[in-house]
Amino acid sequence: QVQLVESGGGLVQPGGSLRLSCAASGSIFSMWTMGWYRQAPGKQRELVATITRVGSTNYADSVKGRFTISRDSAKITVALQMNSLKPEDTAVYYCMITTVRDYWGQGTQVTVSS
Repeated sequence: QVQLVESGGGLVQPGGSLRLSCAASGSIFSMWTMGWYRQAPGKQRELVATITRVGSTNYADSVKGRFTISRDSAKITVALQMNSLKPEDTAVYYCMITTVRDYWGQGTQVTVSS
């Protein structure tokens, strides 16, 4: 079993920044991918960014240049630095890890509003 603990999120004005963090623990295979997905009201869950244990990254086009994903492979943690936030970034953000199978965090709300 794998557990994911998320932190960060909250309310920010357009143009502001937030940082999300996620720590994984439990039975994690040596090769893994961690990342963030988000789901806005009435929309499907979508990819935001992923990063592998060795540091390969993948970003949604909508966040490229604004969001940066990073990881600490020894601690099995991932962070998402979100800059230049827009109202359309408002969503529940979910941490995930793919190891033997996919595991998801409980989600953290990010609201971008003036």
